[in-house]
Amino acid sequence: MSLGGTLAVTAGATLLAFVVTFGIARWRKRYDTVDTLWGPGFALVALVAAPLGDGSVALRVVTALLTAIWGVRLGVHLHLRNHKLPEDPRYVWMAESAGENPALKLFVRVYLVQAVVLWFVSLPVQFAMYGDTFGVTAWLGVAVWLVGFGFETVGDEQLRRFKADPGNKGKVLDSGLWRYTRHPNYFGDACVWWGLYLLACSSWVGAATVLSPIAMTYTLAKGTGKPLLEKGLRRSRPGYAAYVERTSGFFPLPPRSATPR
Repeated sequence: MSLGGTLAVTAGATLLAFVVTFGIARWRKRYDTVDTLWGPGFALVALVAAPLGDGSVALRVVTALLTAIWGVRLGVHLHLRNHKLPEDPRYVWMAESAGENPALKLFVRVYLVQAVVLWFVSLPVQFAMYGDTFGVTAWLGVAVWLVGFGFETVGDEQLRRFKADPGNKGKVLDSGLWRYTRHPNYFGDACVWWGLYLLACSSWVGAATVLSPIAMTYTLAKGTGKPLLEKGLRRSRPGYAAYVERTSGFFPLPPRSATPR
């Protein structure tokens, strides 16, 4: 199938996945169900696009496999984290402030918007299915992906263990990977997508999808990721301000010395 045909098919599959998920969310009465779909949604796009592409078999298989591994792990992690908690306050507030027909407004503002963003961010994965060879950039992409997946997986597990200890309630995790960056999971996420972008760089047309990893990185570091999370942590964690002073916000760096007062 042509690249244009694949893009159309994946767009339809993405929209259908979000419509079905919205139906499940309405049944569960929890709009944060969309968070669980985020990772698996990328896996869906990769698995749909892989057999439709006509590029290197090795490149298609590796790209689909790496995307699926990342996406499924993230989906499972978010589901296990969220299902024990009340509905995400962001969605509660949006529903309460939506006025008439809040379900329709949440579908458009959350589900439909995320469907478009997911499809756009996944462009490197789709374009990689048309790359001719598994060359140097592909190997570099795998290496960057491994770094990112390691940061994200280890960071999430360290945070899970920290929160599981009742003695840490109200405290700030500042050991392990969290000693070097306040968001090892977000940094890992960004690396994963730069790695997948490098896989797409096996062709010049794939290299043109650079706005996709840029958009993902911006969202994590400056958009709805890090800033919103830290705003809440500053209010709920007394030691978080001091943690911010000594710890890099995104890229892993050695801790800074305390600022003299």
